[in-house]
Amino acid sequence: MAGHSKWANIKHKKAAQDAKRGRIFTRLIKEITVAARLGGGDINSNPRLRLAIDKAFEQNMPKDNVERAIKRGSGDLEGVNYEEIRYEGYGIGGAAVLVDCMTDNRIRTVADVRHAFAKYGGNLGTDGSVAFMFKHCGQLLFTPGTDENALMEAALEAGAEDVVDNGDDGIEVLTDPYEFIGVKAALEKAGFKAEFSEVTMKPTSESVLTGDDAARMQKMLDALENIDDVQEVYTTAVIDG
Repeated sequence: MAGHSKWANIKHKKAAQDAKRGRIFTRLIKEITVAARLGGGDINSNPRLRLAIDKAFEQNMPKDNVERAIKRGSGDLEGVNYEEIRYEGYGIGGAAVLVDCMTDNRIRTVADVRHAFAKYGGNLGTDGSVAFMFKHCGQLLFTPGTDENALMEAALEAGAEDVVDNGDDGIEVLTDPYEFIGVKAALEKAGFKAEFSEVTMKPTSESVLTGDDAARMQKMLDALENIDDVQEVYTTAVIDG
């Protein structure tokens, strides 16, 4: 993969997240609430909840906010009942897009998502139309120059599935989504702190977009990200430029 791609896209995503910290709190509270509702409020037996709480604390969310979200999800406090929905579609040049939502109004959400796709030249697809082009996994990215052999040894010992050297894009460690927290903790203990890490839907192939196509695709992704009911947006597109 060319050096311009993964690192630039990850940095753009990180910058966009930092700029929307208030929205991140809202999304994390939804995720904690739903995770607690589906799997219970005990982080030791609910890896999804543990991951959501770790993310919340990484974003410096107050502990009281986290505890209230757990109680709402567990039924100890009243709250909105969110429904999880995934929309699939196509962007510029046929690039695949997954949009994960949590909503209390499915009709509003699908209208907003469809509008964002259509406005910038994409279109909403059917269930299963692009999901097969992504893999649910944990992903940790380490800066170029990281000692690959030492990282690989530590990662595989910690239970990682794969270690990929992307050259100028750094080194990527991939894990089972439910082993992500343990692998991340083991690597940090071994002295390897990831520049960026998350449980994600990783594209199994990518398409590089340049010029006007890249600009239109970025606008579409930003429009989707800005929908209140959207939790995450994943794409096979690599924006170059």
